Amino acid sequence: MALLALVSATSAGAQEWQYEDQGVPIAYFDNGAAQFQFACRGGDLTMGFWVRVPHSQVAGAKSLNIAITPDPAKGASPSALAGASFAQDMPLIHSDGTSMIVRGPVARSWARIAQGATTTIRVAYIRKQGKVEVFDSNDFGARGSSAAIRKVLDRCG
Repeated sequence: MALLALVSATSAGAQEWQYEDQGVPIAYFDNGAAQFQFACRGGDLTMGFWVRVPHSQVAGAKSLNIAITPDPAKGASPSALAGASFAQDMPLIHSDGTSMIVRGPVARSWARIAQGATTTIRVAYIRKQGKVEVFDSNDFGARGSSAAIRKVLDRCG
């Protein structure tokens, strides 16, 4: 997760970054509390979600589900999941916060979802044990997301 720590926080929309100046494009979104990114790692599209100071339930979990919601309704509660897509039972990485990495078809699907967002991309950890619990829901500005993600998809999508 040191790679993620190198990126400065911003509340703006998607940013472009090159991994170690090696020409490997990364489209990232950072709101200060969390970061969401698409990158090409070893030729595979990878989506990462990193929360700097996770909820205690997230910090203690081995795995959770994750949800992405493009353009949630204005004023919608973070627990509102209308229009959300899910990746289920994904392992968590606990190092300098908590993160989750998703590769392959789910990452490609989420890249397309994020590209289609016009104002906001909401990402959250989810657990369903009877009722749905939402943790560390974060909103990211979608401005510039389509172009930034397209560069990553052109490389390894």
